[in-house]
Amino acid sequence: MRKLIWFVLAGGTGFVIDAALTHLLIALTPAGPFLARIPAIMAAMAATWFLNRSFTFGRSSSSLAVEGFRYWAVGITAALLNYAVYSAVIYRLPVQPVAAIVFASLAAMAYSFFGYSRFVFRR
Repeated sequence: MRKLIWFVLAGGTGFVIDAALTHLLIALTPAGPFLARIPAIMAAMAATWFLNRSFTFGRSSSSLAVEGFRYWAVGITAALLNYAVYSAVIYRLPVQPVAAIVFASLAAMAYSFFGYSRFVFRR
């Protein structure tokens, strides 16, 4: 249960970074809601790796390079799922981008918890 709570806190932090950066990029640059998500997701993923490594799962028994590769492999596939859900919601429903991020993040969160706990941080 402790791992799940820390994972949700790390993911919540990643969500805030993702949503805030997406919003700022849309508001302050010519990037639209689709292009703005790419750097926002990458920034959020870097933050969650640090938080999950430090508080949720602990360091893996693998080298930092192997752990990082695995984390980013799961993270990128989770981000692709996140982006696909986000795009589908934006395309199909009349919602604001931040609302679409909520749906997309929930789908990616379930996927990434199992990927990180079983593939990245296993001991």
